[in-house]
Parts: sequence; C-alpha cells; structure tokens
Amino acid sequence: MNVKGPRALFWVLVGIGCVLAVLSVGSIAIVAGGVGGAAAQEAPDTETEIDRLDDADDIEIDVFVHENESATFVVDYRFENDSDGTWDEFREDVEANPTTYADSETDRWNDELAEGENATEREMEIRNVDVETDTSSAPRDLGHVVVTFEWDSFAYRQLNRIEVEDTLAGFSLPHDTSFTVFAPEGYTIDEVEPTPESGDPTSDAEDGELASVQWGGNGDPFSSTSPTIVMTEERNDTGEPTEDEEETPPSMPWLIVLAALAFLATVGAAGWWIKRDGRTTSTTPSPNGGATATVENGSAGDDEPPAELLSNEERVLRLLEERGGRIKQQAVVSELDWTEAKTSQVVSGLREDDEVEVFRIGRENVLALPDESEDGADDEE
Repeated sequence: MNVKGPRALFWVLVGIGCVLAVLSVGSIAIVAGGVGGAAAQEAPDTETEIDRLDDADDIEIDVFVHENESATFVVDYRFENDSDGTWDEFREDVEANPTTYADSETDRWNDELAEGENATEREMEIRNVDVETDTSSAPRDLGHVVVTFEWDSFAYRQLNRIEVEDTLAGFSLPHDTSFTVFAPEGYTIDEVEPTPESGDPTSDAEDGELASVQWGGNGDPFSSTSPTIVMTEERNDTGEPTEDEEETPPSMPWLIVLAALAFLATVGAAGWWIKRDGRTTSTTPSPNGGATATVENGSAGDDEPPAELLSNEERVLRLLEERGGRIKQQAVVSELDWTEAKTSQVVSGLREDDEVEVFRIGRENVLALPDESEDGADDEE
C-alpha cells in the first residue's frame, strides 16, 4: 500500500502535465495562425491595390521634352467612375499610401531607364516622382491616378537640334494606351519613326511642321523599333528669323557687337605688331638742314595677326569674313583641322553671344554673320 500510493500520485501528476502541455501548444498554434492569417490578408490586399493601375480602362502618357535634354512625364491612369463605389475605394487607398504607389512607379520606369542607358551610353535618372488623384465628368465620369516625374538626359542636344533616339529601347505600348511627345517651345518635329498615328501642327503650320506626335490604339507600334524623334529650332532655310523673333527686338544691336569686336581686334593687332617688330628711331641730318628723318626697324607686315595669335572664336569669324559671311560648319572642321566636337562647342558659344547665326540647309548646319544673314534674306525678297 505504501509502494502503490506514491506511484499512483506520480502517474496522476504526469497525466496532468501532458494535458497542460497539449493545451499550451494548441493555444500558441491558434494565436500564431491568427496573426499569420491577418498578415497574409494585408499583404495581398496592398499588392492587389497597386496592381490595379494595370487594370485602368485607358492610359495616356504625355512626354514634354525640354531644351536642357530632360523630359517631364505625365502618366494618366483612367478608370470608369461608376456608382458601385469601386473608384472611390481605390482613390482612398492611393491617397492613404502615395509613397507606396510612387515607389512602385519608380521601379517600373527605372526598368525602362536601364534599357535606355545601355542603348545610348548616357547616364540617366528618374526623379521627383509624384502620385495624385483626380476626377472628371466630361465627356464621361472618370477617375484619374496621375503619375508625374522628371527623366534626366532623356534627349540629346546638338546646337539647334534635339534628338530622342534609343532612349526607349525596351519600351512597349500596352493596349488602350496613347503615347504623345511634345517638342520644346520654339522647336518643330522634323523627323519621326515609326510613323505616328497623328500629330499637331505648329501655329504656322508650314511644310508639315509638327509640335507633337502621338502613337496609340490597338497593337504595339514600338514592337519592331523604338521611337526616334528629331526636333529642330524654328528657322527657315535662309536663316531669316521667324515672326516671333522679328517682333522681339534684340537685346544688343549687332552693330555694337561688331564694332566692339573690331576695336578689340585692332588693339590686339597693334600690340602684336609692337611686340613682334618693335620700333627704334634714329635721327639723321636731312640734306637741307636741321630737319630729321625717322628710320624704323622692320618692314611692314600683314594687316592682320597670324592665326596662332587669335582665339578660336576669332579664327571662326575670320574664316566667315574670308568666305563672304557664310560657310558650312563641316567646312570649318576641314579648314581649321578641328574635331566636330570642338567646332560644335566654339560655334555654340558664338551663337549664344549673338555673333553668328546658325541655320540648316538640308541636313547640314550653315554659319553666317548676322548682317550677312539679314542681307541674304533681303536679297531673296
């Protein structure tokens, strides 16, 4: 009896311990399952809401190219604003989590940017990504999720020409999506591939000049080739200024600029002459008495200093004067034995200082002195 009592008590305690252990494990499993289930429900909801941007009824992508080679993108996701409240629920989620949607769009467009960097070998950046919501009632009730951002180095500029080529090398146009590119103010779209579905002409509407081009509809126009767009500054082939330029008087008259350049050239030539030859005078009796004659060492040289004593800009201006006031940019490259990059840089500086005019004849840039450009335009009239 004394032996069985302790054994019985031992097995009773063991049984109670097992029961408590089972209950504890079950409770932990239930709690963990509840927490895990709640987390699992939240994650898919967030992911699903973000993916709803891809389910937009239609998408409009507007690209505004700037002279500094960047572009502003405006991506408008449009949804039917029906009475079932679906749009209102989605808008509340976007407004409550704008950073989440902005990060998602940044990742999406950075994939396109990476393709463009590889194709163009230019460093690019997408920045200032912003997400907003809006509604419109005409011509139909729509809800809008509008994404805007800046794309640095989207285009390439050379003198009066801006090109977009291979930047969107991996870009494809989804169904029910329109893609519109706008030229900077004062520029027209001269070349474009593939052929756009529509284009808005410039205010002058001469020779088919376009201010914007658009692709869209059913099918992907960029499936075989990426969009290529060439924009040039609004000038006619004679270099005559446009009507807008005629209405705005120049900030500094051309005659003042040319007079200043002539003065500087004269001072420089005089200084060079004195330094090169020097002047020594000696007084000798003249045959008729006390008069003196002055003898100068050195002989008279050329009226102009040699090319090695001129700045790059002065060498281009001299070449223009020797050629009658007009010359093709490629001829400057050949005559001065410069690279195209160096020539383009020097010409750009002269053009910004209003010392030369640059216009296109066919596919070549032509340089002209301002007065020569105006005289040529008068003669043609």
